Amino acid sequence: MKRLAILGSTGSIGVNTLEIVGRFREEFEVLALAAGTNLPLLCEQIRAFKPRLVSVLDQEHAHALKGEGVEVVYGEEGLIRAATFPGVDLVVSAVVGSVGIRPLLAAVEQGKDVALANKESMVTAGEIIVKKAQEKGVTILPIDSEHSAIFQALGSRMGGQGIKRIILTASGGPFYNMPAEAFKKVSPQEALAHPVWQMGPKISVDSATLMNKGLEVIEAHWFFRVPPKQIEVLIHRQGVVHSLVEYIDSSIIAQLSIPDMRIPIAYALSYPKRLAMDLPVLNLVELNHLTFEPPDVEKFPSLKLAYQALDGGGTLPAVLNAANEAAVEAFLQGRISFDQIPHVVASTMNGHKAAPLREVEAALEADRWAKEKALAFIQEVSQ
Repeated sequence: MKRLAILGSTGSIGVNTLEIVGRFREEFEVLALAAGTNLPLLCEQIRAFKPRLVSVLDQEHAHALKGEGVEVVYGEEGLIRAATFPGVDLVVSAVVGSVGIRPLLAAVEQGKDVALANKESMVTAGEIIVKKAQEKGVTILPIDSEHSAIFQALGSRMGGQGIKRIILTASGGPFYNMPAEAFKKVSPQEALAHPVWQMGPKISVDSATLMNKGLEVIEAHWFFRVPPKQIEVLIHRQGVVHSLVEYIDSSIIAQLSIPDMRIPIAYALSYPKRLAMDLPVLNLVELNHLTFEPPDVEKFPSLKLAYQALDGGGTLPAVLNAANEAAVEAFLQGRISFDQIPHVVASTMNGHKAAPLREVEAALEADRWAKEKALAFIQEVSQ
């Protein structure tokens, strides 16, 4: 039986993770949960799974959970307590944003394996995380459908041996066929209506700008230790080929399934086993055809910015990620338009001189600097 800590338990990934745990109680036990402010759902999870420790956003929300019969902690220290809780075998990191970095590193330092959905951690501090995981003999398993697909297609061939290229697929989001001049009038509600996946607000907007795919390129570089020039992106509107690996002998191995996040989550939870999931089977006959096309990086410059950040290295990916977080939040608040998101990111990156990433503090300082700089740009363009 695997004993779990789930960070981000009330978000989309956390809810799906607990659904799987509930169906396979003989396989998993939940020891710790961490959430933000959704106390009604968190209380349901506490009663259903009876964790020993729960972490919430702040002291006020922690006080509101008194009487639930569980130890309650809060803030960043609470997240770290959950991630390092004694007896936990696998930490599911599904919080949103750079707040996930320190808990992830703390879990790795304690020798705990991680199932990772918090891509911002790997983007911001991937070099440090990967090095620490290697030192501690820790396995970091991808939850994102694209990275799970690559992980499955690679098998034991990690580190680039025999690989010609990795191909990440992207649905293109809700605006792929929309003229660029119409982007200025896109509303947050329209941006949240993803055509394939059910996701949280931030990742939905990132998918609409293609920044999500850019972040996944950076993640793939660190996950699979493949040079950036060997990582490509193709638009695949059907959303059933989740990614592909091309080998030097011209063989291409792809992973296909219905677009359901429970599939990669279940694989990360049960690895190296597979769980018998009672889900619809992908009907290849009904698919009829699959299409692929190169992304339009002029229309969607966020993807190009991500490659530039990866090429620049050091603290530049942290700046990209932090500026994007600030810009997406401003868009969802109605402070900037959809087409201004990549402009805020580009302006912030242009004002940063990349420094080597030798310790996590450098990444977090770059994160803080970028958010302040991005907020200044946002204030400027929203006046």
